[in-house]
Amino acid sequence: MTRSADAHQPYIRRCFDLARRATGAVSPNPLVGAVLVHGDRIIGEGWHQRYGQAHAEINAVASVSAADRHLIPAARLYCNLEPCFHYGKTPPCVDLVLREGIRQVIISNTDPNPKVAGQSVQKMCAAGVEVVTGVLEAEGARLNRAFFTWISKKRPLVILKWAQSADGYVGRAGEQTPISSLNTQRLTHRWRAAADAILVGAHTARVDNPRLDNRLYPGAAPLRIALDRGGIIPAGHHLLDDSRPTWIAGPARPGRFAQTLFVDLPTENPLENLLERLAEANYAILYVEGGPATHQSFIDRGLFDELRIITNTELYLGDGLPAATLPARPPHRESSRIGADRIDIFYQEPNR
Repeated sequence: MTRSADAHQPYIRRCFDLARRATGAVSPNPLVGAVLVHGDRIIGEGWHQRYGQAHAEINAVASVSAADRHLIPAARLYCNLEPCFHYGKTPPCVDLVLREGIRQVIISNTDPNPKVAGQSVQKMCAAGVEVVTGVLEAEGARLNRAFFTWISKKRPLVILKWAQSADGYVGRAGEQTPISSLNTQRLTHRWRAAADAILVGAHTARVDNPRLDNRLYPGAAPLRIALDRGGIIPAGHHLLDDSRPTWIAGPARPGRFAQTLFVDLPTENPLENLLERLAEANYAILYVEGGPATHQSFIDRGLFDELRIITNTELYLGDGLPAATLPARPPHRESSRIGADRIDIFYQEPNR
């Protein structure tokens, strides 16, 4: 029975909800959920849980109870992303669909990866499977904006984040200046846990001595990066403790480092070069925490996809380091609050 796009939407939204459970665990792979529906009853569902492990479609089929296995060929398979076509760390999911005899597949987004790029849709259609694409397509693209950026632009998704006072200052020169509340800090650590790498400039690293971890939120710690071409970060600071994978864009330091890589960036287009290296190393989400000069460099070169700005609406510094200047035409904005902190998220619409 042919169903309207509206009838498909609740199940695609369920795919989105399942996919989000793997945030921070599958990058650079996409976030994918899958749901098997017989009539109006979900008989199986799954998601891609960890990089290198089974994909969503495999987990959805495996979750079907023995009593419902015979219903799979008559069920509809919902996926927020086109099933994979190629052999990677797992076999092609399109072959699983055909092997299970599934006759209808509903998809939010086709896969922009050249190794897929609609080939799974073509293969299923050629085998007589009814395929519906484009259900909640914009929401699906938003969910997987990091993957789409990594594939299409060959660089990570770049998120710029800073906290500022009500009068637009990020702190005072040469000193640490707490701005946001503890609850907001927990949110920012959640953002960190979802990223593959976190970057700061040398002056922020020297003054704040950040750990660049996500100790206030569970999840794997991201790669630490510092732009330090002048070699000004003190030797005793956290970013040089070799406790975690770290890139220092600057001159090598004396001593033996097992997890710290000193990266020599070219004078021309250093940020572009860094983003290219990150993409080649399978880092698909870069979270840039500061300071204002570093933020401004990314903004001026158009190398950002999101701006996340936390404003303490009750704190006035009167003087200090001004926040970076927003682009003349800032992208779309969403706003929320945590106590006195207003959180504004500006983001570019995902490009396919």
